[in-house]
Amino acid sequence: MHMAYRRYFVTTGKGESDTSKLNAFDRALMDAGIGQCNLVQVSSILPPNATETKPVEIPPGTITHCVLARRDGAQGDTISAGIAWAKLNNYGIVAEDNGPYDEQTTKQNLTQKITEMASARNQQPQNTKHKTAAQTVGKKHGTTIAALIYVE
Repeated sequence: MHMAYRRYFVTTGKGESDTSKLNAFDRALMDAGIGQCNLVQVSSILPPNATETKPVEIPPGTITHCVLARRDGAQGDTISAGIAWAKLNNYGIVAEDNGPYDEQTTKQNLTQKITEMASARNQQPQNTKHKTAAQTVGKKHGTTIAALIYVE
């Protein structure tokens, strides 16, 4: 089966919970606008001619392919997650990063990752973009996510 998505959007979210890490993740998904989706993680290639779009509403229960960066943390931790994407000659690449650091560090890591991914393909990245989120966890559990969501 050959399925190449023609559109995608990138979103971020943050969540906290005193109940569990799972609940913090759920809140981060809700914050990102994708809490109603059944996410299926895929690797980091954008199909040829795929174009970025504004976030769209996805019907509840939809199996939704994505590239996902996630960082969980405990109260007092600084956590971040980010996605970078760039075009190559005939398709695109996506990199994800997460860690116990601020958004600026995440952006630097993403830039290095995109540059190396393009270099491995003997190409230069074009029109590199980043979307990141960071937080200092105030409750018992926290999650920060960034996701590139493929849509029809």
